[in-house]
Amino acid sequence: MKVLLACVVAGSAIAGTASAQISAGRMLLESRLRYETVEQAGLSRTADGLSDRTRIGWETGETKGLRGLIEFETVEPLITGHFNVVTPTRSLNGKAQYPAINDPANSELNRLQLTWKVNPALTVVVGRQLMNVDDQRFVGTTAWRQDEQTFDAIKADLVRGKFSATYLYLARVNRNLDQDWTSDSHALILGYTFSAPLRIETFDYALDFRNTPILSTDTAGARASGRFKFDGAQISYAVTYAHQGDYRSNNGQFSLGYEGVSVDAVYGLWSGGLAYEVLGGDGKRGFVTPLQTNHGLQGWADAFSAVGGAKTFVDGLEDLNLQIVVRPKWHVGAFGNPQFTLRGHNFDNHRFGVSLARELDAEASFALTPRLSLTSQFADFQASAHRPQSAAAPPASRTKFSVGLEFKL
Repeated sequence: MKVLLACVVAGSAIAGTASAQISAGRMLLESRLRYETVEQAGLSRTADGLSDRTRIGWETGETKGLRGLIEFETVEPLITGHFNVVTPTRSLNGKAQYPAINDPANSELNRLQLTWKVNPALTVVVGRQLMNVDDQRFVGTTAWRQDEQTFDAIKADLVRGKFSATYLYLARVNRNLDQDWTSDSHALILGYTFSAPLRIETFDYALDFRNTPILSTDTAGARASGRFKFDGAQISYAVTYAHQGDYRSNNGQFSLGYEGVSVDAVYGLWSGGLAYEVLGGDGKRGFVTPLQTNHGLQGWADAFSAVGGAKTFVDGLEDLNLQIVVRPKWHVGAFGNPQFTLRGHNFDNHRFGVSLARELDAEASFALTPRLSLTSQFADFQASAHRPQSAAAPPASRTKFSVGLEFKL
């Protein structure tokens, strides 16, 4: 709330030119209609959900480096009673016999932000905003769910030559289901680009959530990334290491590690990627990434999107995944600019070195018009039937299918 008030106060300072800049701005309008169905082992019913998300807002023109934005969001379920809505402790709608589709009815102020371009090197954003940092492993908007995650925050980006710095202060995390977190969190990301093939970053995410202290953690690490051309292909890579321990509100004591490596290639109409991640675990808790966008990283079945935001597995998780994408240049009727994606995951229990689960994901997307797109997604997560007696049980097997129609002005 303090961050939002700061945004309003700062906006008042430019009230003299506000009328002209508002009229010079642009309208924001989005609508996403999506049907989703889920079958999950151990539950007697199949979930079906149809919902529409509408966003409407306005972004002003810029004056003296200042630009404002306001946006409202409404999520409206069009099929109700055929899916569960769950929090960390209970079902919100009493449909525990169904798998979860966490897209309940919701209306809110989605964004209210003031952007100040202080000079060509420094930009500051204050207020309720979206944030996606690097590959969204540590901070993202979790955009797959209809109610996207936003932050009441201050974000400062500095770019001077080959050096860059990003500072975040998070006062509140506005999450799905109104399960918001009161936050006193800081993050600092420093980077230096030596050349296109090599960029080095160091980062520290000091997260303190007063009403969810178990997720209060300090995560520090480094990331090397780059891109280069080889025999007509564009190659990119990233290598990340991080260490995580308890922080402030968290009364537990732990020390866990994270390692990740990925290689991606683009050649003509084809692209592909191979990635391997290890999120440590000691049998009592796992390496947590409460602010990450889990859907795009650990499988579209969302099996490891633990309710409550932990996005973890207590024995630690190894994820080896391969992705292939093709973008053929054809147009049939209204269906143009298609993209087809196939992705496979092999999940292992890190502590015991045994198979945990496998997942197969597939997606097809089409541009119907320059502003209207159609996306269909399938995910099949199959848990291993065998595990050591003392090992933690994997998430339940499940199959998901969705189809969505999205319009953006």
